Amino acid sequence: MESINELLSKTKQNMAQVAQKLNKDLGTLRTGRANPQMLENVRVEYYGVPTPLKNMAVINVADAKTLEIQPWDVSSIKEIEKALQQADLGVTPMNDGKIIRIIFPPMTEDRRKMLTKTISKMSEDYKVAVRNERRDILEKLKKGQKAGEITEDDLKRYEVQIQKDTDATIGEIEKIVAAKEKEIMTI
Repeated sequence: MESINELLSKTKQNMAQVAQKLNKDLGTLRTGRANPQMLENVRVEYYGVPTPLKNMAVINVADAKTLEIQPWDVSSIKEIEKALQQADLGVTPMNDGKIIRIIFPPMTEDRRKMLTKTISKMSEDYKVAVRNERRDILEKLKKGQKAGEITEDDLKRYEVQIQKDTDATIGEIEKIVAAKEKEIMTI
């Protein structure tokens, strides 16, 4: 069995990574502003290989509602345009032969409320992931206590520390979600 400190450190790190992943995933959601992160998951079929768009082009924010995609290889512009259409962003890319522009229309109130519900569901999934981390380490610690590797008092102390880490991470997730919901509901 790993040392207790290694287990605790690894669990805390895993919990922090869950919060970071949520923050990254929320960045891919469309809000009222154009954001290059929205294209993070777009893959372009480039010479038979699905390639991330960000590896093929410069993605700039022209203004609050417009993204400009300038491919390094202009011959790939048709494939990029096709991938953007398949990405289901809810917008139509405009191709001028050298640059692809994506103009995001303002979101409706219904769309904002729907996105808020989606974010709430996502946050619950991430909170469950944090609680699963807590459950896994507690099981390991209880096995260690049964095997005589740690005392019952130490187990109780570790449980309190793990709960504090869990609460802190869930609090961080809630702050991230609250900020994103505020961003979405701001017109």
